[in-house]
Amino acid sequence: MAETKYMTINMGPQHPATHGVLRVVLELDGETVVSSIPDIGYLHRGIEKIFENRTYWQGQPLTDRLDYTSGMSNNLAYCLAVEKLLGIEIPKRAQYIRVMLSELQRIAAHLLWISTHALDMGAMTVLFYGFRERESCLKVLETVAGARLMPDYIRFGGLREELPEGFLKEAKAFIDDLPRRIDEYETLLTENVIWKRRLKGVCPLSAEDAIGYGVTGPVLRASGVNYDVRKAYPYSSYEDFDFEIPLGTAGDVYDRYLVRLKEMRQSVRIVDQAIQKLPEGPIKADAPEYVPPEKEEVSKDMAALIRHFKIMADGIKPPKGEAYASIESSKGELGFYIVSDGSEKPYRVRIRPPSFLNLGSVSKMIEGSLVADVVAAIGSIDIVLGEIDK
Repeated sequence: MAETKYMTINMGPQHPATHGVLRVVLELDGETVVSSIPDIGYLHRGIEKIFENRTYWQGQPLTDRLDYTSGMSNNLAYCLAVEKLLGIEIPKRAQYIRVMLSELQRIAAHLLWISTHALDMGAMTVLFYGFRERESCLKVLETVAGARLMPDYIRFGGLREELPEGFLKEAKAFIDDLPRRIDEYETLLTENVIWKRRLKGVCPLSAEDAIGYGVTGPVLRASGVNYDVRKAYPYSSYEDFDFEIPLGTAGDVYDRYLVRLKEMRQSVRIVDQAIQKLPEGPIKADAPEYVPPEKEEVSKDMAALIRHFKIMADGIKPPKGEAYASIESSKGELGFYIVSDGSEKPYRVRIRPPSFLNLGSVSKMIEGSLVADVVAAIGSIDIVLGEIDK
């Protein structure tokens, strides 16, 4: 019998379709993947240790640098963990605004995903369409945060400041127009023969394997597992909103595409409800020792100004204890575990990034697939190396 010999090649870390500095070591039998090893660590930045050497306030901007396509969501996850340590209650208005901004951020992240994934598959037109809508979404977020990628707007106890005049009108105009734009993507792709042949039945992941690998987010739901943190463990008043959780059946690349398209439509529903039902009231918790006063108070009252600078300069000192809080980010469950020793700096910070765990399933997905399908599989996971090599 002839001896079977396999060829080992490197895909990445400079390959554009690895969506960052990811190296995948592929063992091939011809063009068929026999086994693979994802190799990370080329972007390591030690963010967890930086957190532990900064005050709680100084750690806030670091969250933007994790999944840099989901800054608002990252802000929220960190704040929820710190607020659990502090034991403070967030006003309803601030909670609704947090939900609204998180869903707009989800839309922006999914638009970036469909643009780049379509380009990976050779569909260049969708890249321009998706970025067109993403620009509109980022302009809405920039209106409220003053930044496009690094918002730092959601703060401990609520929000940095009140919504600017005209924001709700801009947000409403965007979500009213988006469903029509998603229809355009579907016209181009969903029933496209080439697109379906390229994605349908490619790199499937069973529900059992998805759960076993700790996969979350759209990748998990595409495999038919009905798990979403917003429904399973509601936070920021998500229980007040009416929305559905899209599910797939085959768990292949095509199902992951469909699930994300449907998620954008559901995010439009949530944002619309948040705008319609937005309550009046304060945007910051009533916790003077932890939460700086609102801008209006600072501008009129010297005592409020002094309190503002004191909190920002001295930092906050949560009581000794530990807390874990998680959210449903655009890529899955993002969690922060924080241990407080009673000082102004966290004793330990541990981040549970969805991209890291989702990437662990790629070897299972691509086993037995062709080399060309590896590109489709990696794109369908929607990884960001910033939160993998944290």
